[in-house]
Amino acid sequence: MQKSASTSSLGPGGLDLSQAFFKPIQNTAPPSSTNRNSKISVIGAGNVGMAIAQTILTQDLVDELALVDAKPDKLRGEMLDLQHAAAFLPRTKILASVDYSATVGSDLCIVTAGARQVAGESRLNLLQRNVALFRDIIPPLVKYSPDCILLIVSNPVDVLTYVAWKLSGLPSNRVVGSGTNLDSSRFRFLIADHLDVNAQDVQAYIVGEHGDSSVALWSSISVGGVPVLSFLKKQQIAYEKETLEKIHKAVVDSAYEVISLKGYTSWAIGYSAANLARSILRDQRKIHPVSVLAKGFYGINSNYDVFLSLPALLGRGGVLGVTDVHLTDEEASRLRESAKTIAEVQSQLGL
Repeated sequence: MQKSASTSSLGPGGLDLSQAFFKPIQNTAPPSSTNRNSKISVIGAGNVGMAIAQTILTQDLVDELALVDAKPDKLRGEMLDLQHAAAFLPRTKILASVDYSATVGSDLCIVTAGARQVAGESRLNLLQRNVALFRDIIPPLVKYSPDCILLIVSNPVDVLTYVAWKLSGLPSNRVVGSGTNLDSSRFRFLIADHLDVNAQDVQAYIVGEHGDSSVALWSSISVGGVPVLSFLKKQQIAYEKETLEKIHKAVVDSAYEVISLKGYTSWAIGYSAANLARSILRDQRKIHPVSVLAKGFYGINSNYDVFLSLPALLGRGGVLGVTDVHLTDEEASRLRESAKTIAEVQSQLGL
């Protein structure tokens, strides 16, 4: 499959017009080796993968974007569709191939590919099929880009991030799952909506599993630097725990609602993944609730090689550290239960 539709060989007999169009200047030096291009590869050209690719392009995050998928016709169509928007986008070289060699030299590889659950299929069987799929995906990525950072978006993201870590042989700081970064965005939106403020002024985290056992860290929520629960207590404003639980449940159910309405989620996870890519490649050292190797943090059993979401500092080296956020006893207990839930699932995979 042709990797790129772009070409400068438009003249008679394939003449390279770029050589005729521009006259070289004299006494030039070769490009500096320190100014290498940045590259992201997106594995999976489905709705999620293409939403991520489109967001990366519009935000001018990289010099080169590679798309890999098993369906060559759809893949080429997606590549051409994006290339035809070149006049409206920052200059980015776009490649597409069914061959993983197209990902060579990637700084960040974003994996969105995954098997879909069929009617009557157990979650464990679906997981086993995804493990088999990852055996075909992860090793080639590491082969062609041994210095890359892996960002796993495929669901169930926590378990598959663990699978990617085991299959890649990479150090744990270079394998990250998108985790609850999007859940936390939804959480911040709902709180901001209740208070009629900008969501960017809300500091709030969902941690643990990206799923039903996730944990809302109510004790650390702040708006404009003001701790919300402490403020309510000082002002003697009553609130019910049930109200807080309803907001958390709305976060957990929100993806299901979008899927029931439009059939899939795409745009929000596209922005979420691009947000993580920016923090990593631009070395922004921002804190994101993402799926990381969690054993030993917050009292999580050191025998559990589980990946789940914790507030992590991200930069060019991947995961630079985990933030020591204060948790109440109840929050810490729920987080440990979330880790136990994931560990029990992982134990059945035989990795």
